[in-house]
Amino acid sequence: MSGNTFGTLFTVTTFGESHGPAIGCVIDGCPPGLKLVETDIQIELDRRKPGTSRHVTQRQENDRVEILSGVFDSVTTGTPIALLIRNTDQHSKDYNSIAETFRPGHADYTYWHKYGVRDYFGGGRASARLTAPNVAAGAIAKKWLRERFGVQVRGYMSALGEIDIPFVDWVHVANNPFFAPNSHIVPQLEAYIDELRRNGDSIGARISVIASGVCPGWGEPLFDKLDADIAYAMMGINAVKGIEIGAGFESARQRGSLHSDELTPEGFMSNKAGGVLGGISTGQDIIVSIAIKPTSSIRISRRSIGKNGAPVMVKTLGRHDPCVGIRAIPISEAMLALVLIDHVLRHRAQCADVQTKTPIIPIHAP
Repeated sequence: MSGNTFGTLFTVTTFGESHGPAIGCVIDGCPPGLKLVETDIQIELDRRKPGTSRHVTQRQENDRVEILSGVFDSVTTGTPIALLIRNTDQHSKDYNSIAETFRPGHADYTYWHKYGVRDYFGGGRASARLTAPNVAAGAIAKKWLRERFGVQVRGYMSALGEIDIPFVDWVHVANNPFFAPNSHIVPQLEAYIDELRRNGDSIGARISVIASGVCPGWGEPLFDKLDADIAYAMMGINAVKGIEIGAGFESARQRGSLHSDELTPEGFMSNKAGGVLGGISTGQDIIVSIAIKPTSSIRISRRSIGKNGAPVMVKTLGRHDPCVGIRAIPISEAMLALVLIDHVLRHRAQCADVQTKTPIIPIHAP
């Protein structure tokens, strides 16, 4: 299987399956000298892990990370960093009923046609369980970006199904199980998810991710555009079906006089570009929104076919998230951080000596 490595200079190669003995990753290209202990990574994994509330899958995984290499005396050495997360709570028998058929909305059908063999226990490598190593790697990227450049990468849920979640303050995000930036709406979200669970159904979500403190100049002007790589990274997250940067699809409704972000000595007058122009960062916040599809594993019977092509009815058992978007916030943060650190290192390699007389204009809040 190809396509297991992400990045150019800061690379992440993941391994493992949902119900295997362990999952993990190997990170290459991390600069030496970064103070790093397992707690730095565990904080992010705890935000993503299952079983943290009644609103997510009740699979009980501690997701304890082990650093196997690349760190000496709690400092990165510049050599490959190997991270291991052991699986401890697999219920493989829950998936015996789908061994000879295909779950609608899942990768079962496409995996079978591509490889001719399929790990149906929890979806194997197609499982969202494999996002845990990405979060672990992203924790290292976030720490380096924060300490070297003051970059902060944060995300929140901006919509749950048809319920829009107005942004109030970042302080609310860490204080509720939905990562909602608005504590007043949490009871409505809880009631909504509780009803979905009772009915055996699922729902999608919209996630917003913002990177602040980004320097101007990161990214490339053609095939390695910063926004293109962000889109590539976000679409690599399980269940993501759409992405917007800045104004996104709303740009199609806007006139140039409105959409173009005017510059003044005091700063940009708006940020409809989402912090990227011509594939290169402007120094404004990088603003990304992603659409998460409804969880495909639901208890409602749906039509499908077996391996022999005969029609069957499929009901997915096991422990699943009624909305995978709830745990997607730390995942999307991690992927944005991985893109940014990769582009910082590439920029530093080629353009570290570039200087201009034009001042970096301050961030302006219109």
